[in-house]
Amino acid sequence: MHAASLIVRFAFAAALFAAGAASAQEKAKPYEPVPGQPGKDVVWVPTPDALVETMLDMAQVTPADFVIDLGSGDGRNVIAAAKRGVPALGIEYNEKMVALARARAEEAGVAALAKFEQGDMYAADISKATVLALFLLPENLDKLAPKFLDMKPGSRIVLNYFTVSGWGPDRTERIEKCDTWCSAHLYIVPATARGVWQLGNATLTLAQDFQRLRGTLALGGKSHDISSARMEGERIFFTADGSQYEGRVDGTAMTGTFGAKREPFSGRWLRAN
Repeated sequence: MHAASLIVRFAFAAALFAAGAASAQEKAKPYEPVPGQPGKDVVWVPTPDALVETMLDMAQVTPADFVIDLGSGDGRNVIAAAKRGVPALGIEYNEKMVALARARAEEAGVAALAKFEQGDMYAADISKATVLALFLLPENLDKLAPKFLDMKPGSRIVLNYFTVSGWGPDRTERIEKCDTWCSAHLYIVPATARGVWQLGNATLTLAQDFQRLRGTLALGGKSHDISSARMEGERIFFTADGSQYEGRVDGTAMTGTFGAKREPFSGRWLRAN
């Protein structure tokens, strides 16, 4: 064999060996996401650990809860919940992120409680969640808003920085010594109170924008505008004709008390429509 041919073959084999070594090294290198990297629906930016804890505190999570994070990234919200003994699930479209989150949960010793699934957050079933812990853009949140409203009344949604358009949070907190992504917002999913309610000769007409209410109370031939009206889960509060009403909405009925002495309603408000 000619020397030139041997040199070519040797060079080719060396190149193959180098490529194989580089490929093996690349495979061995763990996946490291980069803040700002694009995703299917939103770029990935990690929530500061201090804010994660604040969000879970605001939601008052307990082991009786079930936390879901949509677009869960590296899994930090889910893992932090699991460290508190709370079962949690992360839905993430990027398969490499899912693998990373599972590895981080194993490393933290909470893999039994912290679960991760690859999937589309818009198609995810959140019906079993009692808490959502999310860091999404307003357009993502607005698209998910109808699913939020279908959650069980009293469920909590905690959001990093961004809010749902037109919805005022029940509470907002900001962490100290923080440069970016420093605030969290709490929403408590309300029962549906909008509509017309009847109790004897009294008629209560309500419009609803998430937890905020407005409307009128027709009583004794007079109509009174209601004020300080809001929902907290199934609980309803409003003032009309100088009396404070507090009650609980349960589907087609409402019961509770009114006035300074907290006298019970003389019956059940029933939904007229």
